[in-house]
Amino acid sequence: MKDDILLEADQRTNLAFSNQMEMLVFYLTDNQMYGINVFKIIEVIECPPTVTKIPNSHSSVKGTIDFRGKAVTTIDISEFLDMPPQDYKNSLSYVIVCEYNNNIQGLLITNPDKLITRSWDDIKSPSGMLSDSGYLTAIAYTDENEMIQILDIEKMLIEILGLDVEISKELINEVKTSSASSNHVLFIDDSKAARVVIQSVLDQLEFTYESFESASEAILSLESRTGMKDEFCMIICDIEMPGMDGFTFTRRLKQNPIYKDTFVLLHSSMSNPTNRIKAEQVGADDFIAKFQPDLLAKKIIDIVGKTKGSG
Repeated sequence: MKDDILLEADQRTNLAFSNQMEMLVFYLTDNQMYGINVFKIIEVIECPPTVTKIPNSHSSVKGTIDFRGKAVTTIDISEFLDMPPQDYKNSLSYVIVCEYNNNIQGLLITNPDKLITRSWDDIKSPSGMLSDSGYLTAIAYTDENEMIQILDIEKMLIEILGLDVEISKELINEVKTSSASSNHVLFIDDSKAARVVIQSVLDQLEFTYESFESASEAILSLESRTGMKDEFCMIICDIEMPGMDGFTFTRRLKQNPIYKDTFVLLHSSMSNPTNRIKAEQVGADDFIAKFQPDLLAKKIIDIVGKTKGSG
């Protein structure tokens, strides 16, 4: 198993070092093209004939399917986005089995199309009318100049499955009995849902912070601040972002003498082991899965404690 993980990491490490993403292009019931990072995908399968209903679940949750002996919650993305629902009972449909934040979900789609690789420079944040779409996080284009919409799956899952952003009282007491509340954090994430969670955790810990929606903007801002080495006790950075991904941001930051010792925590919904390996390869100090407030709070407290202890 470990050898397989290392092989996968070796095969795709060049993407991390060249600011690129490999994506699966697929269709929903509106016949438009959508994309998802292949690092989130475990497998694409035909929708099985048996989908077991879950009582009192969100309307777009069709139920669970059996995947390698495990019950995987399966969500009709089309229905959630107010499109015609996927007729998986009467027509051939597919499920993208993917891993987000250490949890496995199934995304019901009309059909997969192809794999393509794009530079994050060519993946843009939506603008104009597209920016008003609450679940669209980025756009890209095929070689034929067809638009590929990249959905904010993280935000969708939070709304469908729910998320508690409160951290435990024990952690709040732990940080309040230390001197940690004087620390200043920089965090970067293009997902509004993720920024809300990080901000909530930092507010509860009584940390101060600065945030960016783009790694490109963050790196330009940091590189303009000469002599500001100790401004931040740590930087929390997403991996998937239009313009510049978190791997490229980390590598470039660590090459700067001012920030080479600044603690960088990569924070991503791409929670499979290969991303931890890639994080280490680009110089990140740690890696953590998204949308686990207690885990994030504990990690912040531990990092700040170690930083203070070594100072």
